[in-house]
Amino acid sequence: MSDTAAHKPAPVTADDLDEAVRLAVDLLRKAPASAWEGKAGSLEWDCWETVEHLSDDLFAYAAQMGPRTPPLAGDVPFHWESRRPGGPANAIHADRSAGSEGLLQVLEASGALLVAMVRTTPPHVRAYHGFGVSDPEGFAAMGIVETLVHTHDLAAGLDLVWSPPADLCARVLARLFPHIPVSPDPWSTLLWATGRADLPDHPRVTSWRWYGTPQP
Repeated sequence: MSDTAAHKPAPVTADDLDEAVRLAVDLLRKAPASAWEGKAGSLEWDCWETVEHLSDDLFAYAAQMGPRTPPLAGDVPFHWESRRPGGPANAIHADRSAGSEGLLQVLEASGALLVAMVRTTPPHVRAYHGFGVSDPEGFAAMGIVETLVHTHDLAAGLDLVWSPPADLCARVLARLFPHIPVSPDPWSTLLWATGRADLPDHPRVTSWRWYGTPQP
C-alpha cells in the first residue's frame, strides 16, 4: 500500500450525516421556546429562519440527486422565496403554529431525505452544485458542513454549547476543503474555513467556498 493510500481519509457516509443531524437536533431541543426569535450568532437571520434554511439545504441536496437523470448545469427548479426582506430564500418553511418541536421535525425530515438519497444513489451518479458537480458522498459532506456550522450559529444565538466530533470534522474538511492544511483541531479549522472563527497564523476568511467535485 502506498503512503498516500495509507493516509487517505475514510469516506464520508450516510451514517455520518445521520449522526450530524441527530446530534444537532438533540442539542437544539434544549433551547427554550422563547429563544427562537433571537439572531443566530453572526448571521442576519433569527434562529427559526436559520433552522428553516438548514432544512432547505438538506432538502435541496437530496432533490438534486432525485431525477432519473440528475441535472449537471443547474438546480432542480423548485421555487425558493424569502418571507421577509433579508431573510433566507427557501423552498422549505415550517408551520409556526407547530412551535419549535415542529420546526425540529422539519429539520429531521429534511435530513432523513438526504440520508436516504445518499444511501440509495449509486456512487457513480453526479449532480449539479454551484461549488462543483458532485457525487453522493460529496452531497453527504455538504449536508454535514451545513449542519455543523449552522448549529454553531444557532448555539451562539440560543446560548448552547456545541462541539461536534473531531473525526467527522476532519473527514468533511478532507472531502470538501482539500486546499486547507491538515490541522490538529479540525472543528476550529472548519469554523475558520467557513468564515466563523480566527485560526492562529492564518488570515481571517471573508470569502469562502468548498470543492464538491470528486477527486481522482
